[in-house]
This record gives sequence, C-alpha cells and structure tokens, in this order.
Amino acid sequence: MAARLRDKYKSAIAAEMRQQFGYKNVMEIPHLEKIVINMGVGDGPADPRLLEGATSELSAIAGQKPSIRTARKSISNFKLREGAKIGCMVTLRGDRMYEFMDRLFNVAIPRVRDFRGISPTGFDKQGNYTLGLREQTIFPEIKVDAVAKVRGMNVTFVIKNARSADESRELLRKFGAPFRA
Repeated sequence: MAARLRDKYKSAIAAEMRQQFGYKNVMEIPHLEKIVINMGVGDGPADPRLLEGATSELSAIAGQKPSIRTARKSISNFKLREGAKIGCMVTLRGDRMYEFMDRLFNVAIPRVRDFRGISPTGFDKQGNYTLGLREQTIFPEIKVDAVAKVRGMNVTFVIKNARSADESRELLRKFGAPFRA
C-alpha cells in the first residue's frame, strides 16, 4: 500500500519547494528522512508494568515495536541508577513514516482539547522539528479505559537538506502540519 503523503511529495510538494526556494538541483530539495517518537517512563524502575504498558501503546501508535531506553548515568536526586529502563522509542522511515505523519496531522492532533494549532517555534538549527504531545490517548488506536497512566511523548521530524527552519516549516506546512498563525 502506497503512502498518500509520499505520493503527494513526489508529485506536487517537491516541485513547489523547488520553484519557491529556487533550487537548481533536485537533490537540494528538503525531504523528510525519519520520524522519531520517544516516550519517557520515569516510574519504570519502580513499576515495570508501566514500562510494558507504554511499550505496547507506542507499538500500537507507531505500528512497529519500540526499543527500550536505559539511563546512561545515575542521578541520586531522581532515584535513578545507570542502566535502569526509563523509556521507549521508535524510529519510523519509509511508508510507515508517511502513514504516521498523515494520522498525526489529520486525526490525532485535531482531537486535542482546545486545539489552536501546533507551535511554529520547535525547530533546531539543522531544521528538524520536535513536537511535544501531552497524552497518548489522542490516537484512535489507544483504548482510553485500558490506559494505566496518561503519558506524553516527543515526536521529532528529521528533515534532510533544509538550509533553514523556514524551509523545514514550509515543507511540513505543505504536508499538512496545522501550525498556529
């Protein structure tokens, strides 16, 4: 099954970006390389069932099995030991990436209460965009009554060949990202 947004990028978005920013070569046009979804589970060392729940929820959202992340160093104030399981993450590429982005922009984000658009300021110097979500229950794949604890997650769009945040913002806008005005 072909991803709708990938076909849209190849047929329309790439040509629009090339004309708008004056790229001479097709290889200069910014494109989405991957999407990284990270869910922290701070209570993971105390209750391993919470980490299992977060892993299964992230798996349902992303459509692929997440990897467990461990603490790199001990921090006594947080009662954290080096090597403790504290989160899970998944990296999406190809069709899964485009299908996730389509569901995120068109189904999940509009379900956020009092939604007025996503922040246009979450770009770094390389043009990557990070979006923070407060709860995983905005995704239709998650059954609200089966959730043990509401958790947030970070979604990072890694954009290749973007010379500035403006180019990345325009690329995501053309994909359908609902940025605030």
